[in-house]
Formats: sequence, structure tokens, C-alpha cells
Amino acid sequence: MKTVMIKIGVAALLSASAAFGAFAQEFTKGVVNKVDAKAKKVTIKHEDLKNLDMPAMTMVFRVEDPALLEKLKEGSNIDFVAERVNGKLTVTEVK
Repeated sequence: MKTVMIKIGVAALLSASAAFGAFAQEFTKGVVNKVDAKAKKVTIKHEDLKNLDMPAMTMVFRVEDPALLEKLKEGSNIDFVAERVNGKLTVTEVK
């Protein structure tokens, strides 16, 4: 009985930490090089994307949320979160 309770406790702890990790996104610094609102894409020169295990570089990201596109202006410094959404690198948050 004790073993079952310990396993349940460990499973609950792992679930809670996984849920917390999903909400604790790390922002990355970048500079907007180009915005293509029609294609819903943005080119960003960014620092290391730790959550995606990518070094600093310049790359194109998708932006699915039109409200985020309005925040992106060429030449502006941003803090952003990028994730894989349906296999595509996508900007999901900007501040």
C-alpha cells in the first residue's frame, strides 16, 4: 500500500512540474528585420533559443496571431517566445 501511495505522489509531482513548465516560457531578445503580414511571417535576429536548443542567428518565424503582428515593427528590439507549432517555428508571445 505504501508503494502505491509513493508512486501516486511522484506522478502528481511530475504532472505539476510539467504543467508549471508549460506556463513558464522563457523570453528571448531579438531584433525584427522584416515583417511580412500577408504571409504571417517575421524575420528576427535573435539570441540563443534555449527552449528550442538553437544558437543565435537570423531566421524566419510564423506568426499565427494577427495581434502579435501589429506589435512587430522592422528595426525594433523585442523579447519573444518561439515554439514549434504543428512542426513550424512560430512566435507565440511578444513583449
